[in-house]
Amino acid sequence: MKLEPGRKLEALVPKAYGAFWKFQPERAERVGKEAKRFIKFAIVGASGTVVDFGLLNFGILVLGLTKALANTISFSAAVVNNFVWNRLWTFPETRSSPFLGQLWKFFLVSLAGYALNQTIFLGLDHFLLYRFGVLGYNLSKAVATLVVLFWNFGANRLWTYREV
Repeated sequence: MKLEPGRKLEALVPKAYGAFWKFQPERAERVGKEAKRFIKFAIVGASGTVVDFGLLNFGILVLGLTKALANTISFSAAVVNNFVWNRLWTFPETRSSPFLGQLWKFFLVSLAGYALNQTIFLGLDHFLLYRFGVLGYNLSKAVATLVVLFWNFGANRLWTYREV
């Protein structure tokens, strides 16, 4: 189709795209609900990040723990925080599910997330950002946390909280 003078570019865009959403409002609604759920998950994750970074720095700077041990403790505390708040707020429809079964699934997803987090955190700190001291390992932790956010949401949404 040729664009003639005075005709808008939008005229060339097929109306089918608009019709797709018009005839499938439940899909648009579901996408909106998942986006809202992801935002809640990220807010809960932010509270877990405060716990994680706080305990990480406390363990390294105050208690003199190794980075690996401090990261293990801080990540574990953040997982507990995140499980409780996700069950209560992000996925409240799942509260009727068995607590221990859900906790076990969340723990297994988090264990894989921990392995990914630890690998990225220690790898970036050791090979790339070690020269920057405290800032370097905190930047390494921030990158690891961001990557693991997407893993945790996807895996928990598809497995731990799939009944919603």
